[in-house]
Formats: sequence, structure tokens, C-alpha cells
Amino acid sequence: MPWYLGNNVSVHNMWWGGGWLWSIPGVFIFLAAWSVVWTGLALWHAGRRCEKWWFIFFLLVHTAGIAEILYLVFVAKIFSSGAKPITKGRKKSR
Repeated sequence: MPWYLGNNVSVHNMWWGGGWLWSIPGVFIFLAAWSVVWTGLALWHAGRRCEKWWFIFFLLVHTAGIAEILYLVFVAKIFSSGAKPITKGRKKSR
């Protein structure tokens, strides 16, 4: 029986079946989690480094983690060996 006569099994399996991760809701959930992790990490590093414009950019522009990963690798350099965070602002009193 065709889908327009009430047989929706093939349409249901095409969009929602095939395992949890490869279904449409699974892809959206995975992409949202991926984006939240990288955006949170980039926001945290931009805040610690007192980089206001990077922080605003990451807060307003959502790129599924692409810009955030590029920032973390090339600007903040958190994945390089011996990298230390840059802290501008208040200094510790002795």
C-alpha cells in the first residue's frame, strides 16, 4: 500500500529508524552537544584571557564548534605543549 493511503512504515523507517545516532533527532542531539562543549570551552578560555571581542563573537555566532576549535588551536593554543593561559587584569597580592 502506498504511503498516501495510510502505509507510513517506509517513511517512518526512512527518517526515524536505522539506529539512534543516525536518525534525524539523534543527529540534532549530537550536533547540539558537540556545539555546547566546544562553545563552552572557547567561552571559558576567552573569558580567562580577558578577550572580550572573542567572547562576544562566540556568544552570538554559532558555527557548530568550527570557529571555537580554530580559536582554541590557533589563538589560545591550548592543545600545544607547554601552553600557559594569559591572564590580564588583576594580579595576585602577596
